[in-house]
Amino acid sequence: MLALQAASVNYRISVGPDVGKKVFSLQTLPAKDLENYGQLAKIAGFSLHAGVFADTHQSDKLERLCRYIARPAVSEKRLSLTSTGNVRYELKTPYTDGTTHVFFSPTDFVGKLAALVPPPRLNLTRFYGVFASNANVRAQVTASQRGKNSPHLAEHLNDSNKPYHARSMSWAQRLKRVFNIDITQCEVCEKRNVKIIACITERAVIRKILTCLDKRNSSDASQDAPTPPLRASPNTDALSDFTIQRDFDFGA
Repeated sequence: MLALQAASVNYRISVGPDVGKKVFSLQTLPAKDLENYGQLAKIAGFSLHAGVFADTHQSDKLERLCRYIARPAVSEKRLSLTSTGNVRYELKTPYTDGTTHVFFSPTDFVGKLAALVPPPRLNLTRFYGVFASNANVRAQVTASQRGKNSPHLAEHLNDSNKPYHARSMSWAQRLKRVFNIDITQCEVCEKRNVKIIACITERAVIRKILTCLDKRNSSDASQDAPTPPLRASPNTDALSDFTIQRDFDFGA
């Protein structure tokens, strides 16, 4: 995967007989300088375009931003096959050198798609600059005021000799923030009187608790269920002219 990702970001062919060569591209527009691209900056391998921005009250721009973030990696409308069997992809915005189309072999195109698949159990949110974990001014630009030179850290050092440990959000707080699920609120009385005792994440323990609750609910239901009334056995003489099939399979 590292080789596929390295070849993808460097516009190189990752598999096949032409490994390491530049990806074939089609330049149909003249090259442009950086001044024609507005507020664009490229520093240390990161690119930032600040020409488009949205305020909090501009819901239409925020919607377009969310659609841009949630878009798929490849647009099927701009993807096609050439007469020779290669994959042709049309760029939405031409590159600075005038490139409008790129061409891949089928195997190399699959390798490019594999490089876009995020690896499992890896944090995809990367913080850079003042939002990095070790930035000196991170506490001044974040709402939680966590990081170096944090006022919470200064208060802790003045009041205690113990080392300071930043407290992360609990599972209840994350459920409330991400999914708007408040587990501290009772569903019956709608009051915040639910006390969190522990957070259990082990599957074996969760399975035992759920099994115990199922047994308890089944036993309570059997005790609360009313007893069916007694009745006499059916008159078999009246049914003597019919054949009763008791083992009929309704799913057949």
